[in-house]
Order: sequence, then C-alpha cells, then structure tokens
Amino acid sequence: MSSNAIEIKQLTKSYGKHRGVEEVSLNVAEGDIFGFLGPNGAGKSTTIRSMLGMLRFEQGEIILLGMDSRKQQKEILKYTGYMPSEAAFYPGMRARDVIRFAAEAREVECSEEANRLCELLEVDGAKKVEELSLGNRKKVSIVCAMQHCPRLLILDEPTSGLDPLMQEAFFKLLLEYNSRGTTVFLSSHVLSEVQRYCKNAAIIRQGRIIRTDTVENLSKSNLRRVKLWEDGQEQEFTYTGSMKELIGQLAGRNIEDLLIQEPTLDELFMHYYEKEGD
Repeated sequence: MSSNAIEIKQLTKSYGKHRGVEEVSLNVAEGDIFGFLGPNGAGKSTTIRSMLGMLRFEQGEIILLGMDSRKQQKEILKYTGYMPSEAAFYPGMRARDVIRFAAEAREVECSEEANRLCELLEVDGAKKVEELSLGNRKKVSIVCAMQHCPRLLILDEPTSGLDPLMQEAFFKLLLEYNSRGTTVFLSSHVLSEVQRYCKNAAIIRQGRIIRTDTVENLSKSNLRRVKLWEDGQEQEFTYTGSMKELIGQLAGRNIEDLLIQEPTLDELFMHYYEKEGD
C-alpha cells in the first residue's frame, strides 16, 4: 500500500487556447503539511479542482488516499476536507445550517466537533451567510472542511480574508489535526506561512512545476540583496554569484557605503519565477 496521500502523474488540463496545467507531477506523503506555492494564475486552483473531480482533465492520473480520483470520487470526498479560495454558499441559509448541510452531504454526525470549531473560531451560527463578512464566511468554510476530522485536508488560499488572530487560530487547528494524522495540502502565495508550517513544497509557475523540495532547501540560495551609496545616490539590486566577483565588479568605484543582505523570502521566490521565465 502506498505511503503517499497524494500522487499526481503528468496532469494536463487546458481551457481551449488558454493554459491550465501541463504535465504536473508530485507526491505528498501521508502526515505531511505540504505547501503548493505560486503566484495567482499559476495553476494552483486548476490542480486542486482536478484532484477533487471538479474538472475533467485531458491527461494524467490522480490518486488520493490510494483511490483513483476519477473512478472513486465519492469515496474520496468522504475522507477529504476541502476549503476553496472563495467561500460561496446558498443564500438565505444560516451559518449553522450550512455547516449541518456539509456534514449531511458526507452522511456523518459530527455536531460535537462542529460546535467546538465554531467556538474556537467565533462563528455566529445564527447569522445568514449573506450577512457575513469575507473573513466570517472563510471561518464557516473552515468548519465545513474540518468538522468530520478528514484524513486529507485540501486548502486553497485559506487565510485570505482572515485577520491575524484568526490566522493564528486556524494554523493552531491545522497543526492539531496534523498531529492526529491528517495530511494537509496547503495552496498559497503567502510565502511566510508556507515557510513556517510546511516541511515540503512545490513551486508552480505558468502551469508547470518548476521545483519540488523541502522548504528548508527551497529557502537556500546564493542570491543576495545589495544596497550601495555612490556619489550621494542610493542603488539597490539583487546579485547571484560569488562575493569575490561582486567585489571585483565594484572595485575602483566611488562607493561611500555598502550593505549586503540575504533576500526576503518573497524576493527569493520571485527569483525562482523570473529565472524559469528566462
């Protein structure tokens, strides 16, 4: 039996002339918190919707929890929690009715866990969904995804719209579920949260996986941010290469001050995106 919760092989999905994803392959081990990184429009949501059977793809194979995503979709969804990037619910329903409806769709009784999650996330179950702010709709979506204690959690940009305190509460819950054995697939363009919570990650750009590695290795680079002052003017740029070569290039110039720093995580990943686009 496979020890991977997710296996994607050569996934290809296009939208007519528009790019979706092309030959995407990745494995996620059971019990991992796996980051799926990329800018908006890179193919993250297309990959996720293909995984869950919401999109028909032209080529490839997707195995979730040892089951074929095309042939065993209903069985997969019993054990999977999904949180879309944009929470949309039937109008007129109260938050508690939406949560109950999600549980009944899976044919599970999980009201005790739902109540615990609502209390932790401060969800007002009596409010109608159209009266809720974006952040509060997100919280309802979190409860719907987690209440049945899934084996696999698939989260598409889960923290957008949440205030910092709720983001902290959300990740505390995520770590709790993961400690119980839940595998987490976290799609995000917020690099700091992936660095903080994920062990492994894949970077997707323009529909293709450009690198898969541990987050620690992905964060290592010989890229440096250089700031210098010359003739009263400030210049700033990123540099990849040896310090000896940089010093040689700067020799003889009228430099008044020099600052060399490691790049921010955002700059580092932007370097990945730009490098692959050369």
